[in-house]
Amino acid sequence: MAEIYYSLVTILLVTVASPFVASLVPGRAVPEVVFLVFGGAICGKFGLAGINPDLDPVKLIADLGMGFLFLKAGYEIDTRDLLGRTGAHAAGSWLVSLGLGFAVVALVFSRLGFGQSSWVALAICMTTTAYGTLAPIMHDRRLQGTRVGKAVDVYGSLGEILPVLAMAFLLSSRSLARTGALLLAFVLVCLAVYLLSSKVRDGGRRFRRFLVENAGSSSQPLMRLVVLLLVFLLFATTVFQFDAALGAFAAGFILRALFPNGSEPLEQKIDVISNSFFQPVFFVVSGASLDLAAATRDLPLLLGFILALVVVRGFVVAASLKADPSTRDMDWHEVFSTSAYCTMALPLIVAITSLARDGGLLSATAASVLVTSAALTVLIVPTITSFVRVVEEVAPASAAHQIARHEAPLEQVLHDHLDTFHERQQAFHDVRRSVHREGRRFSSAEYFAHPHEHGLHHPHGEHRPQDACRACVPRDERAAGEKDAADRGEARS
Repeated sequence: MAEIYYSLVTILLVTVASPFVASLVPGRAVPEVVFLVFGGAICGKFGLAGINPDLDPVKLIADLGMGFLFLKAGYEIDTRDLLGRTGAHAAGSWLVSLGLGFAVVALVFSRLGFGQSSWVALAICMTTTAYGTLAPIMHDRRLQGTRVGKAVDVYGSLGEILPVLAMAFLLSSRSLARTGALLLAFVLVCLAVYLLSSKVRDGGRRFRRFLVENAGSSSQPLMRLVVLLLVFLLFATTVFQFDAALGAFAAGFILRALFPNGSEPLEQKIDVISNSFFQPVFFVVSGASLDLAAATRDLPLLLGFILALVVVRGFVVAASLKADPSTRDMDWHEVFSTSAYCTMALPLIVAITSLARDGGLLSATAASVLVTSAALTVLIVPTITSFVRVVEEVAPASAAHQIARHEAPLEQVLHDHLDTFHERQQAFHDVRRSVHREGRRFSSAEYFAHPHEHGLHHPHGEHRPQDACRACVPRDERAAGEKDAADRGEARS
């Protein structure tokens, strides 16, 4: 019992320290999730040995954290997007990624010592997206509702659900027919849960009135019902031998169907119970199994797998976004950010490599290297996306265009674009100071995700369109505009 409490105390110390350390990074470019995962790795069984992730109580709490994480992810997803044109493109891109993954494994990873028995597991790993890990990052950066956020919701969720199904059919010792029958049975269970819940909601007036009237009481019956829904579907996935993420996603979909317009009080309660304990514990425990030292013993595999994720998942998602008429007009940085986010892969790769290792398809060292590679994507991708969005503010494409057409001397073009960047940087710092005075957190990612909300007005009160780039306007037109502005200022005086 003492070992259990010792592990929990160490885990909770990491969960308390991580958000503070994340706040020290300028612009919060590195999300809190990264510090939770790598804090768990440092304190885990291959590091300081302060956390034992193999203890059953610790694994149970982590599984519930994963459940809440995917429940919230499923609740946020608009199923109409999944079933619409974007969903069809996302599903098609995943199938292309799977085929490309097999090709990459056969051509490249077979030369690194991987036998044919491991090809299926490796190919599925290359198609995954850590949507559960992405969801809190997207929330912290306030990307929900943006074009990037909507695209990541569709491509990311299918990048989590479809590999789970592929695991069940391709890595299971069961026959395909038996797996299909069990999947159908699970779907019927989910449908029965939804119909029963709908009947209670619409027909059980007395019970519904009790839930609504006592939602804020100490008994919290509505939250208890949500937890029951989640735990029951996690239990169902265990019985039918599917990955628990499938049951948690289903719980989120059912909850959204019961509350199609959302329920802010319910969402706040779920956030409190999830974000304060279960969810951060899941990330720390996920990191506690990482053997960071093992990755240094096979750098070709470590770097090769990250590159394979970029090619197999990132490039295919980017091509699909450009092929889909509804996303074809996305800016280059939006396409880059979406495809980069979709290459993040951690929780599901842990599950796939564990299954393959237990079945003798992967060695323990190879599994550790693959999981470490996936963990590194959680660190690299958020940092790169923040950096790319900052670089885009300098308008490098516009600068190159001006230089190529000889619209202005090289020194003048660089000077104007840097001036634009410094103006935007000053505006960001002014907004951040204002938001901090209100007692709220504010990151550069949030500022860039909602430019018209935060930067539509000049820090000194003068109206300035956020997307207007000073350096993109020809010098003579800009001078005329500045003269007009000065004349208007004199007239007001």
